[in-house]
Amino acid sequence: MKTGWLQGLVVATHGRHCWIETDSGERRLCHPRGKRQTAVVGDRVWWQPSRDEGTIEQVEPRRNLLYRQDAVRTKSFAANLDQVLVLLAAEPVFSESQLNRALIAARAEGLPAIVALNKSDLAEPFQQAWSRLQPYRAMGQRVWPLSLTREAGLSDLRAELEGKTTLVLGPSGVGKSTLVNRLVPDAAAATSEISRALNTGRHTTTSTTWYWIDRSRHTALIDSPGFQEFGLHHIPAPKLALLMPDFESLAGQCRFHNCSHLHEPDCAVRAAVGHGITPQRYRLYAELYEELAAAPRY
Repeated sequence: MKTGWLQGLVVATHGRHCWIETDSGERRLCHPRGKRQTAVVGDRVWWQPSRDEGTIEQVEPRRNLLYRQDAVRTKSFAANLDQVLVLLAAEPVFSESQLNRALIAARAEGLPAIVALNKSDLAEPFQQAWSRLQPYRAMGQRVWPLSLTREAGLSDLRAELEGKTTLVLGPSGVGKSTLVNRLVPDAAAATSEISRALNTGRHTTTSTTWYWIDRSRHTALIDSPGFQEFGLHHIPAPKLALLMPDFESLAGQCRFHNCSHLHEPDCAVRAAVGHGITPQRYRLYAELYEELAAAPRY
């Protein structure tokens, strides 16, 4: 550390602009020094004041970094997380492929995940969606029923977030912004302040933003933009089965140690399809394995 450097937490990003919060709670707009340095929400950084803004001089080593990668680019969500909350809704119908990919990305970083299914007030659509999540509950995945319009299940969810830094993931339209506003009463004001500083000019979740749920600043919620695709090209195909809990327990029982679980004889995973692994889960695995096997390695 050099003289004049101060510690801070990255609480919002937009392009190469970062909003830094100091340990005393003050906030300052900063820019990374140099084109190669990139900071993401959740990073602890050293920064240096410069007139009414500042310069990020150094990013501290990260505990973890949740990101997605496809053939075109890598998109980082946030760093130094304690857990991930995947928010779904009974309507619109959620993509099981997106859910599976988000859970795999979290598991690859060693992060616990919670799945929350919103709109429990819509009886029939909710029951259909809840049934689709049965295989995930069966393999030990935590799934919470939720109705943000009626605030049903919100207190239980809040208890799960207590004392932790949680990244909220999910497609557009499931209620991520509503969740933030329910848990953080002054979220709209905080977002407006950040938007003005970053010159975004609107309150659409186009950038990742950190919110404190409590005034003591021990519990944090990170809101992220909705996504339609979730590339996992950074994960090697042979590692995939180990990142899916219902596959992992069986993967070591195959005849071949490097079994792809696609065509080899005496494969314990394929033998379990319909008997512990649902055909839909196996289809998701096979499609993703083929995608990852074809992805270029850099």
